[in-house]
Amino acid sequence: MTHTAPAPVIYLSFPGTAREALTFYADIFGGELVLHTYEEFSRTDGPGHAIAHGMLLAPVSLAGSDAATGQQTVRMEGAMLSLLGTADADVLEEWFAKLAVGGTVVDPLAEKPWGACDGQVIDRHGLHWLIGYEH
Repeated sequence: MTHTAPAPVIYLSFPGTAREALTFYADIFGGELVLHTYEEFSRTDGPGHAIAHGMLLAPVSLAGSDAATGQQTVRMEGAMLSLLGTADADVLEEWFAKLAVGGTVVDPLAEKPWGACDGQVIDRHGLHWLIGYEH
């Protein structure tokens, strides 16, 4: 019997921008986005309209919420979300372009000396992505 370990899903704490951020990622990666507010979860440690839990079920799945009062928010340092070879080249190029809107291209998605294409982008919500593919 073969068992496949589940892939981890990154869970992000946003500074009051969870709805906007998770919707941004849903627009890029597709899938199903489910959002629940603090009010729905009877939480009183933040505004009722804030996102208490959100989940994007897509080819690239992400989860997150708005940070409660006093909680730390996401900062990417020394880490990247790697999408190397996770989809066809045209899909990866489209994702890179969409993640770059309002963000910063650190390294353009282009052919590298070792023959593969890759690049890095920090999106408008601060996530650092490494995207690439083999020819």
